This record gives sequence, structure tokens and C-alpha cells, in this order.
Amino acid sequence: MSCQGCVGAVQRVLGKMDGVESFDIDLKEQKVTVKGNVQPEAVLQTVSKTGKKTSFWEAEAPADPEGKPAETVAVA
Repeated sequence: MSCQGCVGAVQRVLGKMDGVESFDIDLKEQKVTVKGNVQPEAVLQTVSKTGKKTSFWEAEAPADPEGKPAETVAVA
């Protein structure tokens, strides 16, 4: 992701994805953290439909206080 247009595209696809409770987009780090009842591979595939290069973030994302895991996807 290199601009707000890229961020908007990722927001649109994640906003429509079933099971996504929330997501955080960090343009500077080029990563997206998704929380909800979703499969990591499904998130990766959905975000890749924006035409951006995607991969899982190498560091494991911590669980939130409610015990729900968070998946972090790097989007370039």
C-alpha cells in the first residue's frame, strides 16, 4: 500500500467480508490487522483481490483481551 487509495480499496473488501469484526490498517508499516471469526487464508485471498501484493506478517499477532486471535497481513 502506498497511498490512501490503496487503503480505501482494502477497507472496502474487508468491510464486506463476513466474520470481520474490526481491522486496523497501518499505511506506514504496510500491514493490516484483522480481528473476527475469519480464516487467515480467506483474509489473505480477499485482500489480494485488490491487486496488492499480500503475505502474512512474520511476527505472530497477539490475541486481544477477549481471547480472539488477530491475523496480520502485510500489504505492499
